[in-house]
Amino acid sequence: IVTGIGGERVCLAYEYCSEPRIRDAEDALKDWFGISESFRTISFPARHTLLDIEEVVGSKDYKKPNSMKDMERIFRRHFDVNSMGFYEVGDPLPVPNNSKPLTDAYSSVNGLEISDLERIIMETYPERSDNTQYFPGGETEALERLRNKVTDRRQFVNEFRKPNTMSTNSEDDPREPSTTGLSAYLSSGCLSIRMLWRECESSYLSGSHTKPPESLHGQMMFREMFYLLSRSVENWDSDVGNDSCIEVAWGDFDREKITAWETGNTGYPYIDAMMRQLDETGWMHHLGRHAVSCFLTRGQLWQNWTHGRDVFERKLVDSDWALNNGNWLWLAGVAPFSMPYYRIYNPCPDSKSSLNVETVNAEFIRYWVPELRSFPSKYIFEPHLAPISIQETAKCMIGDDYPLPIVDRKQSRKENLIRFKASREK
Repeated sequence: IVTGIGGERVCLAYEYCSEPRIRDAEDALKDWFGISESFRTISFPARHTLLDIEEVVGSKDYKKPNSMKDMERIFRRHFDVNSMGFYEVGDPLPVPNNSKPLTDAYSSVNGLEISDLERIIMETYPERSDNTQYFPGGETEALERLRNKVTDRRQFVNEFRKPNTMSTNSEDDPREPSTTGLSAYLSSGCLSIRMLWRECESSYLSGSHTKPPESLHGQMMFREMFYLLSRSVENWDSDVGNDSCIEVAWGDFDREKITAWETGNTGYPYIDAMMRQLDETGWMHHLGRHAVSCFLTRGQLWQNWTHGRDVFERKLVDSDWALNNGNWLWLAGVAPFSMPYYRIYNPCPDSKSSLNVETVNAEFIRYWVPELRSFPSKYIFEPHLAPISIQETAKCMIGDDYPLPIVDRKQSRKENLIRFKASREK
């Protein structure tokens, strides 16, 4: 490829990643290119994160962060603060304006046409439905969404509080995130984290604004925390030999429970709607992720968090090794930075729930669980409680057209709290 696009290339840049298997590949690349005459230097720039992860973790005063207070300390140590009180994280690289498509520069590699590569990718990662196109890839799309979601919405950015956003998405569109929806573009490298930081900063300069941890800047700082921990905690992706994971005697792997949870057939419409949305779009609001992960682990099903982690890794369009494992550790209640283990989300939320659910029309449930589209809102979150006459009118008999609850939510919650407490006291 280097020869085909013309001229001698003297530097290979390869994006840094904290995942062990990727770092092993980086070492292999360094060894290979170190003896290759085609390359003079090879670099691994830390552009996917605000911090240089290796530099921070390798510093003598580094301590594993478990809170926003810890992250503020790390940011103050590694970044200057400008006259407006914001961290100087650096400027994003300029958007290329003269690059040519690879197909124009070099149409084939060792006889393998680019079209063949596209076919192989499509066969390996088939589209699940037209809805997966809700997050079309590419930098052009990322920049357009950045403009629509952040740059042109100063009031939204300045008032943004992550815990206050609606888990059931926009009232106008059950697929439209109530947050920025930019996570997929950050994780895939289509959007610069520094560009997002700067756009938020520009908005903050226009007036009063929220602060970390709830603000957008705060969310980006939490993102950095998980990258740091993923590099400094051994076995970050395991429940064994991981000092950020307490030992819990989870139940044996239960195929029936895992399958019902993954496919959105637990008999709990809010949980099922979230999991079906994940399957269709590859995305889910963070509070939805809170609810479904709690339900699978310490809440109702008592399954090991790694099983849910694996499902998310396969299906999330914003899947990221460091963040996915960090979030599952957090939400399973097993990490030093976890919420209190006894805080268990009700899988049948009402209008007062911290999950921030629209309950009057329940359009989110009706869209993602169409079996229940004719149910009255009074029963749509717990349809098994609806009288038979209402089920008949709605043409959805619970137990036939839509499943009965896979477990009793109250009884399972009670039993699991006892189990979790016992594990902590060992």
